[in-house]
This record gives sequence, structure tokens and C-alpha cells, in this order.
Amino acid sequence: MFRKIVNFCVKVVQRYLPEPFIFALLLTLVAAVIAMPVCRQTPLEVLDNWGGGMWSLLAFSMQMALVLVTGSALADAPSVRKGLEALSSIPKGPVAAIALVSFISALACWINWGFGLIIGVVFAKSIARKLKGVDYRLLIASAYSGFVVWHGGISGSVPLALATPGKALSDATMGIVREPIAISSTIFAWQNLLISGLCIVALVVVNSLMHPKGKDVVEVDPVLLEEEPQQSARLETPADRLDHCRLTSWIISFMGLAYFCMKMARGGSLDLNSVVTLFLFLGILLHKDPVGYVDSLTKAAKGCAGIILQFPFYAGIMGIMTGTASSGISLAGEISNWCVAVSNEHTFPILTFLSAGLVNVFVPSGGGQWAVQAPIMMPAGAALGVSPAVTGMAIAWGDAWTNLIQPFWALPALAIAKLGAKDIMGFCVINLFITGIIIAGGLLLWTF
Repeated sequence: MFRKIVNFCVKVVQRYLPEPFIFALLLTLVAAVIAMPVCRQTPLEVLDNWGGGMWSLLAFSMQMALVLVTGSALADAPSVRKGLEALSSIPKGPVAAIALVSFISALACWINWGFGLIIGVVFAKSIARKLKGVDYRLLIASAYSGFVVWHGGISGSVPLALATPGKALSDATMGIVREPIAISSTIFAWQNLLISGLCIVALVVVNSLMHPKGKDVVEVDPVLLEEEPQQSARLETPADRLDHCRLTSWIISFMGLAYFCMKMARGGSLDLNSVVTLFLFLGILLHKDPVGYVDSLTKAAKGCAGIILQFPFYAGIMGIMTGTASSGISLAGEISNWCVAVSNEHTFPILTFLSAGLVNVFVPSGGGQWAVQAPIMMPAGAALGVSPAVTGMAIAWGDAWTNLIQPFWALPALAIAKLGAKDIMGFCVINLFITGIIIAGGLLLWTF
């Protein structure tokens, strides 16, 4: 019965899910059409919100592009590739491979989402090169599915925002949270650790059970794993010798890594910029020479097309969802207000989680989610007697949950894997239902 459900979801998604860019365009139209009657906005006001928001994610887009190319180039370094090859020899069968990729990816995403998003799919490709009989679609879906736990982990933007003192915290929560909430009450609360742990276990088990049998297995097309041959360097001129001088790589890498360590020693967080810094200078250090790193980065940059094209459209959708115009009403705010209107102290975290999941389909950004929902949900939760820590984590888990069916975050992984969203999202739908039950149950437990 379970396998029939999986096959049904996979077939439906492959048949009806458009390419991610078309999906973004359709979401744009849906958000625009709904915003007009719900928020009492004119077409021109909606258009203004959309156009005004389109370029609000430029810095973030560049960060994501750099995560993709520097992470891919690091994984392409000879020593890293040897290490991944050694790890990829551990699983002896397809099911074991799926289980290991699911676990490594989820654990890495819990530690840091940018790191986990890249390392999971790179590890999956390494296994695909060595192991026959494993379904490549499910292997990449397993690598991506671990992303669902990121906002409950130590790089979660909402719990970190709650733990950061300052006027911004009070303003975002409408004065409800004036003193920072320690991560011992959010990320490291036993309820959150239980949710995270159960989700990781569920991903390992469910992904393993989803592996097809016999003729249903879709193995990797060797073309997807092809790599450009490395050409031997000719050191005929002084310029050639400079291009291939390892000393230059060592010096600049030492400077970059020393700065990274200094920043961490001063209490800095492993944010997106720090991840890019680590990837960049480790990559330069571990490649044979500067030109070798340039070549590897150039190959990786080919996968950035989806990010460059689609992120402005998602920024425009965020503009529609959060824009108020003359009515003073935003679409994301109306979704949150509806959740508040039908809640009590025990159902409030679950409905907050569900509304955050819905908003995340249109606003796939943890920071954007917090800016939209915190001013509404935090005061409402306090009025119902719900701890701000619980409300904050309900928003965080909702933001992470529907990433399983939102191609926005899958773009870097899909670029590395050379697959389309429809290839993996059918499997992710199953994970969506399973993890949704776990998260909702954990949040309900948190209220008692």
C-alpha cells in the first residue's frame, strides 16, 4: 500500500509539476489575484508591490550563488573527492545508500543549512558514481529532504533572532519580547530536540522504504556524472608560473581562514557569509593551484542560472504578500490573522505552524517569514498564554516544512545533481506528510 502511494505521488508530480521558473510565475499570478479582493488593493497597488519587491533579494541571491559555486568547487578539490569516495564505499546496497545520505544530509542541515544543502547532494553524487542499482531520483530527494530540519537547528534564523538582544527584537514582536530568549529554550529545548530527532529518524526510515524495486529503479544517466578532463599545465612563461603557483593559494587561504577563525573566536555565528568564506578559502587551499580553482569554479557557475533567473520573481512575490498599500492589509498578515482567530492555547502553535507553511510557499525566506508573522503571532500567542519561544519555533518549523515542496531552495541541489524539480518532489511529498505529523505533534506536546 505504501509503495502504491509513493508511486502515485511520483507520477502525479512528474505529470503536473511545471519547471521551477513556471512554478514561480504561476505563484506570482496566484498571489496577485488573491491579494486584490482579500487585501482590498487595486491592480496598480499590487503591481507596485510586486515591482518594488523584485530586487529586494539581490544580496541574498548572490549569497546563494556563492554557496553553490564555492561549495561545488570545494567538493571538486582532489582531497575532498577522495574523502567522499571513501565514505561512499560504506553502503553496500541501494537502501543503505539512501539511509546514509538521508542521515548525513539532515545532520549537516541541522548544523548549518547552507553547508548541509550542498554537502548532501555532493555526497549523493559520489555514491551514484560507485553504487549500481540505486535510484538516482530518490538519492537526490533524500539529500534534499534533510533540509526540513534546518530551522530547528543551530543556524535557524528565527531562534537566533529571538536570542539577539536589541531594539529590533522588541519591534519585530510588537514589544512582547523585550529580553532575548536563550537558545536553551528554543533550539536546545528538549521538545525541539525531540522534533528534530524524530524527523531525522523518519527521513532515514521513510526514504529507505521508498526505494523502488526491479524495473521501477531509475539509475543515474552517466552523462549527469561526466566531468571535464583535467589538462596538464604548461609552465612556459613567467605568467604561467604565476598562474600555477601554489604559494599564492596558501598565503591567501591562510589569511581567509585566519579571519574566519578570528571571527568565530569573537563569538561570531556560522551565518551564510561565514559558510561562503569557509567554502571559498578551503577550496582555494585544497586545489592544486589558483588556476585549478578558477576552472572548478567556472564549471560550477553553470548551475547558477536558476538562482539568477528565479530569485527576483520570488522577491516580487514577497512584495505582493507583505505589501499593504492604502488598505493597510497584507496577504500574509490576513493568513496569520485567520490562524489567530480560530486558535486556543493548545491549537495555536499548530495553526501557526500550518499558516507559516502556507506563507512559506509564497515567501520562502526565514527572515521574510519572521518579518511577516512575528508582529501578528507573537502578541496573539502571548494573549493566549503561549510561550514566545513556542510561538517562535512554530513559525520556524512551518517555514522549514514546506520547503519540501517549494523548488526555491532545491535550485542549488538540482543544479549540482543536474535534475529537475519534478524528478524529486514526488518523494518529498511523502516526507512532507510524515514530518508534518511529527512537527505538529511535537508542538502540541510543547504546550502542556
